[in-house]
Order: sequence, then C-alpha cells, then structure tokens
Amino acid sequence: MDVSIISRELIKPSSPSIHHLSPFKLSLLDQLLPTTYVPMVFFYPANNNQDFKGLQISIQLKRSLSQTLSTFYPFSGRVRNNSIIDNYEKGAPFVETRVKGSLFDFLVQPQLNLLNKFLPCQPFGYQSDPEATPQVAIQVNTFDCGGTALGLCFSHKIIDLATAIAFLDSWAANTRGHHHEQINPGLFEASSRFPPQNELLVQFPLWVTENYLFKEGNVTKRFVFDVDAIAALRARAKSKRVANPSRTETLTAFIWKSCTEACRSLCALPRPSVSLHAVNIRQRTKPSFSRYSIGNLWWRSVTACELADTGIELNDLVSLTRESFTNINDDLLKDFQGENGLQGISTSLLKQLVGIGIRNPEIFLFSSWLNFDLNDVDFGWGKPIWVGLTGEVGRPSGWANATFFKQTGRNDEIEVWMTLNEKIMSAVERNPEFLEFSTPNPSIIMPHASS
Repeated sequence: MDVSIISRELIKPSSPSIHHLSPFKLSLLDQLLPTTYVPMVFFYPANNNQDFKGLQISIQLKRSLSQTLSTFYPFSGRVRNNSIIDNYEKGAPFVETRVKGSLFDFLVQPQLNLLNKFLPCQPFGYQSDPEATPQVAIQVNTFDCGGTALGLCFSHKIIDLATAIAFLDSWAANTRGHHHEQINPGLFEASSRFPPQNELLVQFPLWVTENYLFKEGNVTKRFVFDVDAIAALRARAKSKRVANPSRTETLTAFIWKSCTEACRSLCALPRPSVSLHAVNIRQRTKPSFSRYSIGNLWWRSVTACELADTGIELNDLVSLTRESFTNINDDLLKDFQGENGLQGISTSLLKQLVGIGIRNPEIFLFSSWLNFDLNDVDFGWGKPIWVGLTGEVGRPSGWANATFFKQTGRNDEIEVWMTLNEKIMSAVERNPEFLEFSTPNPSIIMPHASS
C-alpha cells in the first residue's frame, strides 16, 4: 500500500499570549520516563453526508488543533534538561498523505506491518534527542475511496493515556464546533504533588527504566478475545481469594502465564518472571487528582513468580495480580510526593532490584486501556470504525514484552496487542491453551461491508 506525503507543517497555538507563559514544569514521574512515542490510528470511512471532505478535513483539523494547543500549550513545546517544557512556538508536526488503495480493503484483512505508514513518528522506539522531540505529532492519511486514517503519536514524557484522551476529546469538540465541551486540563497538579528533581539525580532510575524497556528482536501481533472467551477465562480465574476477577486481572494473568510457560520452554535456568502493570493513580491518592490532570499519573504494580514453578495456576496469578494492584495506594504513593519523593521512589526500586533484579528476570509489561473508549472520538464525521495501535516497534530497539488491552467497540470484545521477543512470541502462538481463547488478527469488517 503506497502512502505519499503531500505536505508537512508545524501547527502552533492560536493564542499569541501562550508564547509569553512561564516554562511548564515536568513532574518527578515524568522525569523518570524515557522519551518514546505511544501511537494510535483512527480509521474513519468515507460518508457522503459528512460535512467535511478531503481538503476540508485537513483545514478544519489544523484550525481546531491550533485552538486546542492554546489550552494544552505544553504539547506545543519542547523538553529542556528533563525538567521543563518551553519554546511553545515550536508547534506540533502535521503531515498530510494520500494512500493508494481502499480503507475497506485494508480493514478486511489488516496488515499490521503497514500501520506505521499511517504514523508521523516511529512508535515505541527510543528517542535519543528528547529536547528535539515534539510532544504530539499528527498524520492525516486520505485513501482513494475518501476514507481517512488519522495517525497520532504522543510523547510518553508528559502524556499518559488519560492525558491523551483529554486532549483528543478537546480537539474533537473544537473540530465539531462544540467549544463548550472542551476540557479544562489540570496542568499543574502533577508537578505540585510530585515536584521535579535535579536532572542529575534522576539519571540512575531513568537508566533502570530504559534498560528493561528497550530491547532488540521484537515482533508485534494482535489477538482478539471475544465475550465467550473472556467469560470462560474469568470463570477459570475465580478463587476464594478473588471471587470476581476483572477482565484486566484475568487477561493480565492469562497472558503472563502464557509468556512464562513460553520462557520456561526456551530457558532451563531458574529465574523470576515478572509482571509490571501500569496503574492509574489519579483516584488512589489522598486527596485524589482531578480526572483531567495532565502528566504521567500512573505507577507500576510488580508481581513475580518463578519460571521453574510448573504448578502455578491461572487463579494463583490472578490473586497475585489483584494484590499488586491493591498495593498501589496512598500509603505507598505519599512517600513519592514532596521534595523527598525521589528518595521514596529510589527506596522502592532498590527493594525490587534486590529481590528480583539481580537474578536476570524476564519482565512483561501490561497496560489496560479498557476504561478509555477510543472508539468514541468523533471529529464531526462519525465515530471511527477501528482504532489500531502499531506495526513494528522502534528500531533498532523498542519496547519489549509489552501488552496493551483495548476495546474493539464491538460485542464487548477485547483486542490484545502484544510485542514480544520473537522466540517468546513463537512459543506463545504454539500454546494450545492460548489459541483456544484467542483469535489472531481477525478481520475488522466483513468483505460485504464495503458494498
């Protein structure tokens, strides 16, 4: 599928006063994250009754993006010294392309390796020059049939999923002309509770994160779990300890179990298998953060088991996962806040390193997007028919052993996007239990839907 770039430009905030604002402070949690891009691709079919067509879509998107950047002005700047964002006049890259082919043909049998062509940046790769990296970048891809694929890349340096959704909802509202629905983001809550530290002091914990996050030799696959498969797994995951496991707990434990079994078949050396799950902390602190607080307001839950433990069952892993989620509470998080927050975080990291880090663990990352429905993002020409994530992750190295859960928007199905070491992925795909419950990369739409 040929994708040709038509234009590139930088979209800047519409308000001229933005450029005179003080630098935006990163939070300590932002400082501890490497710079990498989280992708999303929204697919919108052509609609003969839509208000915007072709060039009109791009014009309207650029105008409303400029308005939205006036509210979310840190998204228009650049990071400096891993401490602040300024230079708001730099703007957000906006790329327009033409796609030779039909959107429906692509969605009938999606080729994930083509998804990155619809994105303006390399997703989930290590950005070696954080100070030159835009916080958000957009690519509008127009198919021959008139359909649109809107590709976005969000810098994880200041943008977690809740932040991205707040931005998208505001941008979509501005595009529809519903300016009263624009969100008023909490720009300063994170840095006031988790104040930034000297950039030299955060180098070691930042290095630890980079070391386990970015690896070579990965492959990305998409699997769908339908409502019956999820119900069957939840029933199997029940125990006296966890009587009603959630979808996230169940799928995390199931995929972690599948990956652990794959590692066991590949390596006879006894070492830990570790599950790290991103947990939204906005409602887990006292006082809680507002829903639209901007920044990386999440922390990782940590669960471990031994690769050699062949007797561990799904319900055991669900119980461990539930316990790790429960441990992300105000008692833990209050030690990360204030001027001594880095000391609290470093102490927590050292405990984990002493316990499992020195034994070369196999680490698996999980992030659930099930509480955020990307399928509702409507710019005025209807809701997306599908939201894809990524093809190949960053080269030469990208996020390794990372799994994302998201809604398909149909029949309570869940998409699982897995990026694993190639050998681990191959072993997982041969696992009969995994294949029993999952469907690999099914069609987004049936062939007759394009008629």
